[in-house]
Amino acid sequence: MNLKLILILVLSSLAVMFVAQNIAPVEIGFLSWQTSMSTALLIFFALMAGFILGWFVHGYLLYRKSRNDKGELVYLR
Repeated sequence: MNLKLILILVLSSLAVMFVAQNIAPVEIGFLSWQTSMSTALLIFFALMAGFILGWFVHGYLLYRKSRNDKGELVYLR
């Protein structure tokens, strides 16, 4: 098996165990908006947001590198 796949499976398993053990409800407030939700859901949403953000940033960096490798100038503003 691939080392990267094993690492992903181990980290995913640890994240699932951590989320499953934290099920107490918490109050969440943002500006004037407030709600109560399970800590497990909050952690899960934060992990998914980080995963998706990392995926998009990685894709963008690969896109920028491929454009730069073709000889096109890439300017950062």
